[in-house]
Amino acid sequence: MKTNLVAVLIFAALLNPLACAGRKPAVYKKTKPLMDTLVTITVVANSEGEAEKAIDAALSAIDRFSSLINFFSDQSELARINREAGIRPVRVSPDTLGVIERAIFIAEKSGGAFDPTIGPEIRMWDFLKKIRPSDASIREKLGLVNYRDILIDRDKSTVFLRRKGMMLDLGGIAKGYAADMALENLKQNNIAAGLVAAAGDIRAFGLKPDGTPWTIGIKNPRQKGDADELIARARLTGKAISTSGDYERYFIEDGRRYHHLLDPRTGYPSAGCRSVTVISDSGLYADGFSTAVFVSGPEKGMKLVAEAGVDAVIIDRDGGIHTTPGLKGLVAFEDNH
Repeated sequence: MKTNLVAVLIFAALLNPLACAGRKPAVYKKTKPLMDTLVTITVVANSEGEAEKAIDAALSAIDRFSSLINFFSDQSELARINREAGIRPVRVSPDTLGVIERAIFIAEKSGGAFDPTIGPEIRMWDFLKKIRPSDASIREKLGLVNYRDILIDRDKSTVFLRRKGMMLDLGGIAKGYAADMALENLKQNNIAAGLVAAAGDIRAFGLKPDGTPWTIGIKNPRQKGDADELIARARLTGKAISTSGDYERYFIEDGRRYHHLLDPRTGYPSAGCRSVTVISDSGLYADGFSTAVFVSGPEKGMKLVAEAGVDAVIIDRDGGIHTTPGLKGLVAFEDNH
């Protein structure tokens, strides 16, 4: 449900390891195309070799997870679940089962504003080719969208979609889960500080070599020109941040903006917000709740983040900014906002 290419900018004040010979620790990073986006992992390490080993292991973990839940790959476990919808349960790996269970939790918590069974609606839209499905086809597929029809058997590790034609799409939660997974992998390889960034889903842990938190920019959803314009900067450690916005995958038709953040209850793009940034202890929850809050709109969204115990910056359809009290001291807005 969410791709968010370049939705959040990382300001890591990266050091050049080659220019800092003898200075330890230093900052190293590597970027790789994964999960239909660019994944960048930044670490603080004592040597380039130590950093490269840890980063490569974390990227491999993300790659393995991506192969399990790829909505567009016929070989993924997710594709098997979708093919067997209405027919039989599918046995899946612990990671696939775990992310689906958490997706159901967020769907329940948000009253269906987030719904991983949005797949049949997602399939019909093409924001690159500017293809908008007919109203009739949207209505027809809407009956297949209902997270309550996902049946999980934890003892057998199976997932079953109750009705034929149903489709799971975990795009609104998978990158956050992958960031959590990569962070744990880095810690297992003795990395004490760094960033995992899967497009707009970022986990920050530890401190930079100068002892300060990581600074992460929140993008203006209506910036003018190609240069990235920020509305705020967040200083984080031990937290995850995720942004959902209507400005990355969209097209304009007859003056209306059609974007990829669909409301599972209507099949159409949600119109209440321009962007939502959520800060949480978990990448998965930051990812999922940023989508859920975006779809809920600013008023219901503020109630949702309070109930979920996460913090948020909500930019409504008119450009108004709504923030939660917990962001005080974490997020600083630019002077022009």
